[in-house]
Amino acid sequence: MEETGQLKRAFIDATAGAISGGISRTVTSPLDVIKIRFQVQLEPTTHWALLTTRAVYGNSKYTGMLQASKDILREEGFPGFWRGNVPALLMVMPYTAIQFAVLHKLKTFASGSSKSEDHVNLSPYLSYISGALAGCAATVGSYPFDLLRTILASQGEPKVYPNMRAAFVDIFRTRGIRGLYSGLTPTLVEIIPYAGLQFGTYDTFKRWLMAWNLRSSNAIHGDEHLSSFQLFICGLAAGTCAKAVCHPLDVVKKRFQIEGLQRHPRYGARLEPRAYRNMYDGLRRILLEEGWAGLYKGIVPSIVKAAPAGAVTFVAYEYTSDWLESILI
Repeated sequence: MEETGQLKRAFIDATAGAISGGISRTVTSPLDVIKIRFQVQLEPTTHWALLTTRAVYGNSKYTGMLQASKDILREEGFPGFWRGNVPALLMVMPYTAIQFAVLHKLKTFASGSSKSEDHVNLSPYLSYISGALAGCAATVGSYPFDLLRTILASQGEPKVYPNMRAAFVDIFRTRGIRGLYSGLTPTLVEIIPYAGLQFGTYDTFKRWLMAWNLRSSNAIHGDEHLSSFQLFICGLAAGTCAKAVCHPLDVVKKRFQIEGLQRHPRYGARLEPRAYRNMYDGLRRILLEEGWAGLYKGIVPSIVKAAPAGAVTFVAYEYTSDWLESILI
């Protein structure tokens, strides 16, 4: 009976995670495409940087969110904003399924209880550690789709690869299995603080709001239960904090993923194969050649995307999980 209950719990967490991840990814795909275009562009991405930084490369293709949006819409139409969304969904759905299932298992082990309400009282340190370990497990399990998503989203027009299958076959043929895991090391280095911060701060904000509800005379339902708006705020804050801290590592990861990709010259200089020896060399070279602004390319669409993405993910997860619990348990 206990084993059956554990299987049901794992199914609920995995299903709720997959659904919430899919919804969040589809809603925020346009911002993700713009963010990736900024991150893989070697030239400056703002007019200010163009004026204050010594020109190393040619003219910049994208110099702001509004300008990038207009260019993508004019050159690629509305489908351009969802470029790479299929591999993104194939990546994010197993990613969030694994992440939430592993997270719940780790919190159950740490708290000695499988009830979600008991997990809120965990030490913040345990929440951060559980989130980081869950993020690592999910990353390894879904990474090739993340690589394909980045390549398809960054290629522009004319397309280098017409679809996901063509990209997969070419990468496997030219670079082998290792090619499908290009950039995995900086991704894991990034995901440990990112997932730790995301889940740790989410639990921390939930705990603060539950305590505030108990103290407030206008407490919702007269107890500590959080409203959907409060869950949204918790997810919003968690996504923003995590992305702001970890963005430079995400830039390096994207550069590793698109090394050697042939794109039309109008998209700027091409990053040659094996341009960076390792993650440290990537950070050093970007800082040296592009300045601090280079490490934060795409930070505006990234923050704008991370906030609603985190909010939608957590709210969708909480509601889907509660609905599945009411049916299965």
